[in-house]
Amino acid sequence: MIVEMRTYLLKPRGVPAVEERIGNALAVRTKYSKLGGFFHTEVGTRNSVVHLWPYESFAHREQVRAELAKEKGWPPDIREFLVEMKVDFLTPAPFSPALEPRKLGSLYEIRSYTYQNGAIPTVISRWSEKIEGRTKLSPLAGAWYSETGVLSRWVHIWAYKDFADRERVRAEAVQQKI
Repeated sequence: MIVEMRTYLLKPRGVPAVEERIGNALAVRTKYSKLGGFFHTEVGTRNSVVHLWPYESFAHREQVRAELAKEKGWPPDIREFLVEMKVDFLTPAPFSPALEPRKLGSLYEIRSYTYQNGAIPTVISRWSEKIEGRTKLSPLAGAWYSETGVLSRWVHIWAYKDFADRERVRAEAVQQKI
């Protein structure tokens, strides 16, 4: 299993139009593989959208892309809004939930860290010890690490009801040392 995380930096005020165009074309795209998540930023790098596409393997991704190349309607034309496109390929941590349709919260926090080379097994081990307690505070949408591109990258997404819930949960996690 791999997850393709696509991050598009857009021109100011481009997010609504890009979301609409991608939404209108999604039926074509999801005939070949499911969408794992779609987010836009409110904090951090503004004017960005992030979408997650799970695949069984790189070969599965290539097969999907080959089929999509024959389709009309995907990708949607969003070139006028694009400033930068970035793709990360991520491997799920052993405890990462599957990317499947579900509503976990109204606010999703995407966190990313780059660790020293060779540190990811230690990160997974330490998280494995604490993940059960942490997910009792708020749902984990997913946790992944990179094996291509920027190496030793750790990405995790948490769901919250709202910003106040995030602050409460984060304070409680620190207090509980999780």
